[in-house]
Amino acid sequence: MAAASGFSTSMVALKSLHCNTSSSSSSSCQFRIICKPIIPKRRFNHRGASIVNPRCEAVSSESAGDKGGDSSSSRVSSSMSALEQLKASSADRYTKEKSSIVVLGLNIHTAPVEMREKLAIPEAEWPRAIGELCGLNHIEEAAVLSTCNRMEIYVVALSFHRGVREVTEWMAKRGIPAKDLASHLFLLRDGDATQHLFEVSAGLDSLVLGEGQILSQVKQVVKSGEGVTGFGRNISGLFKHAITVGKRVRTETNIAAGAVSVSSAAVELAVMKLPQHSSDSARMLVIGAGKMGKLVIKHLIAKGWGKVVVVNRSEERVAALREEMKDIEIIYRPLTEMFTSAAEADVVFTSTASETLLFSKENVEPLPPVGSMVGGSRLFIDISVPRNVGSCVSDVEHARVYNVDDLKEVVAANKEDRHRKAMEAQVIIAEESKQFGAWRDSLETVPTIKKLRALVDGIRITELERCFSKLGENLSKKEKKAIEDLSRGITNKLLHGPMQHLRCDGSDSRTLSDTLENMHALNRMFSLETDASVLGQKVRAKVEQSRKETQ
Repeated sequence: MAAASGFSTSMVALKSLHCNTSSSSSSSCQFRIICKPIIPKRRFNHRGASIVNPRCEAVSSESAGDKGGDSSSSRVSSSMSALEQLKASSADRYTKEKSSIVVLGLNIHTAPVEMREKLAIPEAEWPRAIGELCGLNHIEEAAVLSTCNRMEIYVVALSFHRGVREVTEWMAKRGIPAKDLASHLFLLRDGDATQHLFEVSAGLDSLVLGEGQILSQVKQVVKSGEGVTGFGRNISGLFKHAITVGKRVRTETNIAAGAVSVSSAAVELAVMKLPQHSSDSARMLVIGAGKMGKLVIKHLIAKGWGKVVVVNRSEERVAALREEMKDIEIIYRPLTEMFTSAAEADVVFTSTASETLLFSKENVEPLPPVGSMVGGSRLFIDISVPRNVGSCVSDVEHARVYNVDDLKEVVAANKEDRHRKAMEAQVIIAEESKQFGAWRDSLETVPTIKKLRALVDGIRITELERCFSKLGENLSKKEKKAIEDLSRGITNKLLHGPMQHLRCDGSDSRTLSDTLENMHALNRMFSLETDASVLGQKVRAKVEQSRKETQ
């Protein structure tokens, strides 16, 4: 899928995150850098457009000064005011900011294989990487998805900008400077990050549309993260939901069915042309053991063939294929035995770089006919350019020839069908993304529920102790228990209504909106919001822990 537009937007955010002040003795005018977050009013569908992009404004120290006078008192007053505003804005950020789900990484669309190789993290090291990432001051949860086509870091950031900067620096330590990473990294936040992972799991972001291996790799992320501190509720829930999306897309759209390349189309064509009852018993010959020939064999395995003859100039490549693919018997024949091998085959695939024809009418006419069980005609499927099989072979009575041009129609029809299925998949992904977002929003009520219950229970216990003090020590255990039960029953009944209005499974957006509104109302009425938010407390705890570890 096209992703360039979104990635370029993401890079603006990444590069802006590293803005800092610098001074030069040769400069006649110093500048102060003010970074203001621009919050987009709506979310666009294209990748990365919903990222909060910091805007940096350079303000001249001359224009920043007093316009009317230059008294020291006014400058001090201005400086103190700015300092207080900075403190207030910092506290306000942690009080109001919601933790973000962020994905930061690179893949086959944005970075060359050389760079992906340097940043790749073996599966066995995923838990360690999660621990390192969650050791960063502003990262609470993390997961790693590292494959041959992508290396993506998913995190829950307590502060979006600080968290992104920390993860970028962490990645840079693996051997690629941050400035070199900047032009290859992509950055997505919250809804866009969710949609991206769902598209990955569904096979929409793969080099081959609908490929199934990536879903297994997403499953492995969950398996590797089980029991690992840092693979928390948000990230775990995201990946588990992604698995559900991947399965649903493949079930409801059948996006993984059919051919998507010249090699797979060639095999698909052979299956179509062979009688149904012989589709897995026909004798297969592959001429050429290069990349295309290798892919043909892989697709033959997928279609159920257990034996293939391979004609090649040297045996080394065939031996390597035999070592790699254990699910099929591969028999080697040298080029000198090519016509003998063709005489024993029902289907001949050619995929060599030969600039001269391997088969002409004169070569094919002497070959014995094939049996009626396979249709009575030998199939030559030529996927080489230049062609390996002459068009004149089609004049032979019991031979049929198909070349790349004949396959294009199959591939094009398949691609069109797949893109149609991809559009269907996007409908599913949009629906599932909305459900996941609603579920995550519903988690916001959990701290309020806990704080409200703790507040009421604290009042209950205080008043209960005061009651016991007034009644003296003559109360029996049975009487004390009855009073305790009475107090607990009263508080539970009083809390029942508020608790019911705070509980929501996130399945209904209108109910969720009402629930969040009720949550904010209860926070105000019972003063449940503290000056330092939960996020701020978590950050301070992590900073303190880091300080102790470095001492």
